[in-house]
Amino acid sequence: MKLLAIIRLLRPHQWLKNLMLFFPPFLGGVLFLPGAFYKGLLPFAVFCMASSATYIFNDIRDREQDRLHPRKQNRPLAGGALPVGFAVVLGSLLLIVSIALSFRLPVAFWGWLMAYLGLSFAYSTVLKDQPVFDIFCIAFGFVFRLFAGGAAFGVTVSDWLFLSVMLLAIFLSAGKRLGEMRLLGDASGDHRRSLDSYPAGSLDGFMYLSGAAVLVTCTMYVITKHKLFFTVPLCCFGLFRYMLVVKRGGSGDPTDTLIKDPVMFLVGLLWVAMVGVATYL
Repeated sequence: MKLLAIIRLLRPHQWLKNLMLFFPPFLGGVLFLPGAFYKGLLPFAVFCMASSATYIFNDIRDREQDRLHPRKQNRPLAGGALPVGFAVVLGSLLLIVSIALSFRLPVAFWGWLMAYLGLSFAYSTVLKDQPVFDIFCIAFGFVFRLFAGGAAFGVTVSDWLFLSVMLLAIFLSAGKRLGEMRLLGDASGDHRRSLDSYPAGSLDGFMYLSGAAVLVTCTMYVITKHKLFFTVPLCCFGLFRYMLVVKRGGSGDPTDTLIKDPVMFLVGLLWVAMVGVATYL
């Protein structure tokens, strides 16, 4: 049982976010060149350890609030399955190892990793309680992963790709906050203070605005790639489906939605297949 609690503390399902590191080489058409894929394994492992460390420290800080949450109350620290001292040691070890391994990678990758860790620290200590700031902190975690992947593979991230990922991440982050607010109801402010600062309908508006912007930037990006224009309807469908999941009472967490909603999983899989065929065949 302790082993299971440790695994849950690491949140390995959230490592799916670190696949963003492979976006630049995948979309750039170089991911499947000889030796290219293996080049990304160490950067991926580094970000998995670093992100797990940030999750652990965040859980340490929020364990009292998590006990008020209907889902998070079962997390290892909030539920008492693991002692806080053990979590501090494990988180510190993961953080030290990830930083040490990052010195074996390009300097630019190390810089993006430090930016990610700095943002995570600022989010956990201050910005998670500040409306709008909290959404942008979550979103730029994805952006930093994107640029870290470009640095690791030596692939330039285009302006349109940056804008598409940033706006999509803002869209998903707003959906995550809206999902939390709908789940917790009147008690939302007891768990996350920033939720009390969002007037009724504001998070819906953020989703609609950023979702529309995503379609624009995504369309401009795929136009530059010529063969990818046929993925735009699929992207539109995915945005609509995500909003439907959130409005139906889903958590809004992008990883949970992708894993638990079969339609969203198929949309993601089909997008990868369509882009792969257009890029590599």
